[in-house]
Amino acid sequence: MLPVRFGASPSTPLLRAPREQFRLVERLEALGFDSIWSGDHVSFHNPILESVTLLASYASITSHIKLGTGVYLLALRSPAIAAKTSATLDVLSGGRLVFGVGVGGENPKEFEVCGIPHRERGARVTEGIDVVRALWRDTPASFHGRFTSFDGVSIDPKPVQWPGPPIWIGGRSEAALRRAARQGDGWFSYVVHADRYRQGAARIREEADRAGRALDGFVHAHLAFVTLGRDYEKARDTWVHILSKRYAQDFGPLAGKYGIIGTPAQCAEQLERFIDAGCHYFVMNPICDNDETEVQFEQIAADIAPRFAARAS
Repeated sequence: MLPVRFGASPSTPLLRAPREQFRLVERLEALGFDSIWSGDHVSFHNPILESVTLLASYASITSHIKLGTGVYLLALRSPAIAAKTSATLDVLSGGRLVFGVGVGGENPKEFEVCGIPHRERGARVTEGIDVVRALWRDTPASFHGRFTSFDGVSIDPKPVQWPGPPIWIGGRSEAALRRAARQGDGWFSYVVHADRYRQGAARIREEADRAGRALDGFVHAHLAFVTLGRDYEKARDTWVHILSKRYAQDFGPLAGKYGIIGTPAQCAEQLERFIDAGCHYFVMNPICDNDETEVQFEQIAADIAPRFAARAS
């Protein structure tokens, strides 16, 4: 049985003073979380910091916690620049980057401002992953594709991790599942229920078999929107209110399907359904008021994670 691991994705770091955000990150490492994650947008409904820059600020104040982009919108950037910045982060952190990559698209304006046709985003990500890997790996590298073409170029220094940091593919669409099976070192889902997760994991296995690709070491991960509380109803009210504001849509009808909500025992039961569906890595994103974030992570570390550590031993 694979061990169940927990990462941390603190929301709204921009609303904290930098020193408070750094203190939270240090605390998350001390609590034993395996990784810390940053979302990524150029333009969003709410202010958001640039993901690689933010994670780089954590590199010098931590020693072993992994640093993950969850997920980096590769289509919005030149793959060469993405390769350079991600390699730099891997070097600065001593080889701790997990490069989560996704297509995005819910906000077409950020594609407009970056000069990228919205309809090309999937094709650009698929090709961009291969470009990034070539530049991480080869000295010199050459590539000839639809959007990127070059000969004999080396980007140095190379990442510490060889032949490059693991790439986890975010998303839940058919195209994302194919991309995960053919190009990914992991799959990073969000806003799916356990049955949909099971279907996605099966689809990845099927596509990998078709491609003749082994999935040894492949990570099945899930971004969990979690709200802990003394009872389910109060936790649900908080979950719905905050996510509806964050994403500018009504999350009320989604709470029962996609939320990890309630007491620690209730949340653990909901996570168990994902484990039964094939998930073994949870990135926990507390949905709560900003000043409750650390308390929520303390509860996850004390009252949820140990249940699964005991199960895996």
